[in-house]
Amino acid sequence: MLSNTSVSETEDRRIQRIGLALPIRIEGKVNKTVAWSEITRLQDVSAFGAGFNLNRPIKRGRLVAMTMPMPRQLRCYDHLEPQYRIWGLVRRCVSVKNSIDVEQYAVGVAFIGKHPPHSYTDNPAKLYEITQLEEKGFWKVIEAPSMPDERDLPKELRRHSRYQIPVNILLEILDEDGNIVGAEMTVTENVSLGGASVFTSLNADVGSFMRVTSEQYNTTIISVVRGKRLGPDSIPRLHLEFIDHFFPLEGIE
Repeated sequence: MLSNTSVSETEDRRIQRIGLALPIRIEGKVNKTVAWSEITRLQDVSAFGAGFNLNRPIKRGRLVAMTMPMPRQLRCYDHLEPQYRIWGLVRRCVSVKNSIDVEQYAVGVAFIGKHPPHSYTDNPAKLYEITQLEEKGFWKVIEAPSMPDERDLPKELRRHSRYQIPVNILLEILDEDGNIVGAEMTVTENVSLGGASVFTSLNADVGSFMRVTSEQYNTTIISVVRGKRLGPDSIPRLHLEFIDHFFPLEGIE
């Protein structure tokens, strides 16, 4: 039987982040029908979470599936399988430069278990947050509130602040093949690193893909429609989530 000291040392090793450059496949969903995957390498890992770089940003609170040759002493299940498949909750995502000065995103995730919550199946774009570490070694998650209090969080861990400014943009609706099926010059109602609310007369359904181009900020971003509403001024708005990179807010913040 292990002594208390041995148990404590074993648990410390499980909690401590270990620098291992192992290959890892990250899989995520934009909505029920559109998914993406990327192969990268771990920066560090423990029994309860991992860090790695990606070529795309992921919103804090989003769920991703990961597959990797995890060291067996850090696993909570599937100890004999060559690959360890586990779900994680994105806790941070910050822009970084790699060795060849190309922008990437440093992502940190908390492991939540072998399966995602049932609500994820109905809405893969749903956001979650962790509440506590369960006895079996995973973080328990709940659906995130729509207006969380993040005043005590550092800037890089907050959901992205919205700036109430008009940015002139070209808005283009894309079909399943990436063809433009509608376009309009318009302005944003507000904008953040990860999304925007835009005034538009274009008829786009929730889940539609759009391309946002700003000459002023020299950027083109693929986005997905997350919501639509009619404002008190009777002008329709679309709520967009940017999915291939962040909006360059250096000149705004």
